[in-house]
Amino acid sequence: MKIISLFAGAGGMDLGFLKAGHKIIWVNDNDPDSCLTYEKNFNHKPVCRDIEDVLSSEIPNGDVVIGGFPCQGFSIANPYRNTEDGRNKLYLELLRVIRDKKPKYFIAENVAGICSIGGYENNEDKKNHTGRVFKTILQELKNAIPNGYNVEFKILNTADFGVPQQRRRVIILGTRMDIKKKLSHPEPTHSKTGDKNLPKWKTVKDAIFDLPITPNDKIPNHIGTKHKVKINGHIGNRATKWNEPSPTIVGRGGGTGGPVIIPHPSLKRRMTPRETARIQCFPDDFIFEGSISSQYRQIGNAVPYLLAYHIAKNIPKN
Repeated sequence: MKIISLFAGAGGMDLGFLKAGHKIIWVNDNDPDSCLTYEKNFNHKPVCRDIEDVLSSEIPNGDVVIGGFPCQGFSIANPYRNTEDGRNKLYLELLRVIRDKKPKYFIAENVAGICSIGGYENNEDKKNHTGRVFKTILQELKNAIPNGYNVEFKILNTADFGVPQQRRRVIILGTRMDIKKKLSHPEPTHSKTGDKNLPKWKTVKDAIFDLPITPNDKIPNHIGTKHKVKINGHIGNRATKWNEPSPTIVGRGGGTGGPVIIPHPSLKRRMTPRETARIQCFPDDFIFEGSISSQYRQIGNAVPYLLAYHIAKNIPKN
């Protein structure tokens, strides 16, 4: 199907949709480095502008709108999240594009923390992960067009889909009411303990064991920094465990960013961008543009393509 991609970043979500046989026809992001990365790897030039400045008439008609709308204002990792954060309102641009283009389907991705913004009205809402703000978002998506959309959401852990990382994300699926085949969330392909006849979660070792321990420029984006991880002013080593999935890779880089430390007997250091890219399932021939700090940010903000692939497989090809 023809895909319109909003907030595309470096293209993790788009890569999954391409691997599943769909066609990306229009792409938008406002970050210059991400746009350069996208163009280099997809041979497709994104519209590199703020989505607020893009008219709906500039966007072609497509079958599916996808977008991981910016989550910095929503994330639990940001203790100052609030309903007035301007970045929280970018979902209104996603809503606007859905309203004006009326796609058959839409898929929106965000951090699990979006579910609790504004608190819960009652215990039932807390049980169902539908906080005040999230309920409003879901209702507005349902009513985006006159005939409406069937909207469902689920919190998925990327480790359950072969990603060597525990990363909980809300996946919102919308199906236009006149479309017979309704979107559904994918079933897990992996499990923590290897039960249900599924293979066990992928580990950090599975992802990066074959990369040189000492970073070098012979492998693209395999030069890192010597800084320890610093979160909220406190320096610490968020050390990965070799035989477990990585903690969530986040989008902060440079000297105080979030990529985790590699636990090696003779060398404890931050992961390089290439190592974090492996954790995010990017192939080694996927090249990231910009400074090292920018590379960390692009990688950490991406949707692991394996998760996107399993979501995209459930969409008809035509």
